Amino acid sequence: MLLRPNERTKLDDTNDKLFYSYPRFVTHVDDGFIQQLTDLYRQRLKPNTYILDMMSSWVSHLPDAMEFARVEGHGLNAEELARNPRLNSYFVQNLNDNPKLPLNDASFDAVINCASVQYLQYPEAIFAEIYRILKPGGVAIFSFSNRMFYQKAIQAWRDNSERSRVELVKTYFNSIPGFTTPEVVVATPSTIPNFLQWLGASAGDPFYAVIAYRN
Repeated sequence: MLLRPNERTKLDDTNDKLFYSYPRFVTHVDDGFIQQLTDLYRQRLKPNTYILDMMSSWVSHLPDAMEFARVEGHGLNAEELARNPRLNSYFVQNLNDNPKLPLNDASFDAVINCASVQYLQYPEAIFAEIYRILKPGGVAIFSFSNRMFYQKAIQAWRDNSERSRVELVKTYFNSIPGFTTPEVVVATPSTIPNFLQWLGASAGDPFYAVIAYRN
């Protein structure tokens, strides 16, 4: 098995729909992370293509100047998704209850996921679905930092270091035959002066992305 049963557990084991029942119109990463992500999307995504923004919210961080044929959104809060100006349509679904996506085979050029992979209890099922809906040559981009809703992250994520989490996401891709070897993009913030650290300042959120393509 990819994960042991205990590694899939959450401190808060109530249904995720309850946790996301009210909207959070905030960003869960800082401006530096968002800029890194938008730049990565600009490099890896192509205009006039079909995008699935998986586990999305009220913002997708896609480059403003890029137009896509369609952006389908998925998440757990309809109010957040309805506010997202980049989504052409969206659906609400708890992937930990039902990993089967209501989407056609080979229908998307890209699947993007920002700061949410840590909540997947059955990643092998989700990544198999991502492979199914991607067109040949399509890309999947999973980005994350060191932030999380701790009580909702799975144990395998909570108990690992940041670099080990990168390796974990790589194993998710590697568990599905047909994905290319995962590529990792890392951007750690510059060290700030000691006197600013003493004042409680932060250098910013580290940026990690794991990327693979459907063969």
